[in-house]
Amino acid sequence: MSWLKTVIGTEKAVIAMCHLRALPGDPGYDSKKGMNWVIDKARDDLMALQNGGVDAVMFSNEFSLPYLTRVKTETTAAMARVIGQLMGEIRVPYGVNVLWDPVASFDLAMAVDAKFIREIFTGAYASDFGVWDTNVGETIRHQHRIGASHVKTLFNIVPEAAVYLGNRDIRAIAKSTVFNNHPDALCVSGLTAGSKTDSALLKVVKETVPDTVVLANTGVCLENVEEQLAIADGCVTATHFKKDGIFDNFVDESRVARFMEKVHQLRG
Repeated sequence: MSWLKTVIGTEKAVIAMCHLRALPGDPGYDSKKGMNWVIDKARDDLMALQNGGVDAVMFSNEFSLPYLTRVKTETTAAMARVIGQLMGEIRVPYGVNVLWDPVASFDLAMAVDAKFIREIFTGAYASDFGVWDTNVGETIRHQHRIGASHVKTLFNIVPEAAVYLGNRDIRAIAKSTVFNNHPDALCVSGLTAGSKTDSALLKVVKETVPDTVVLANTGVCLENVEEQLAIADGCVTATHFKKDGIFDNFVDESRVARFMEKVHQLRG
């Protein structure tokens, strides 16, 4: 039995993203609408996801585009305010993802009692955000310094909008990531949010590290969830749950419900 069962309550878990709208300091932030509007929209999406039956949610600053690899204090503070105001209404296990800063994600997780975080913890990349380096040794030491050893770590090993600077295949990456870092899960992604995770790639990762939880991290939808969950231990889903399956839109509860009905059928 994996930690998905003990922490989230089921194997083949569906973790739904609750995408926060642009926050103070972000280029897209609407200061006229203000933070109360951001909170209201986050609440609407959270309710639609929960009412639709998802197993868990993960809050992220998805609309903080373009992303920083070391976020500003105002971003973490704003996310803490949003989640803090929603905590009394959250009915499922939840995690956080401060894009793309694992130290800030741990800080936020401790502030709001999150059960897991997803991040780029390891590797060096050429990316849309410039040359992107990480320091997993320091990050994990920070996790333990602040008392976050219980927070589950979801390692994204196929970063969106980035390629490894080193010439390593996915088998080597998966094997060394697990050996060196003991992640709680590996996330396998497509090119961008909403892009399908390659099933062949997913299969290679799962076969390479069969004792580690492997999640399909992007692009899982009603049409491919059977194929993806036949390989992966669970999935992280966002774009498919939005109106018309469009990234910029808000969550459509009916799409969530249809997807989760299919997942329950697959679980038997």
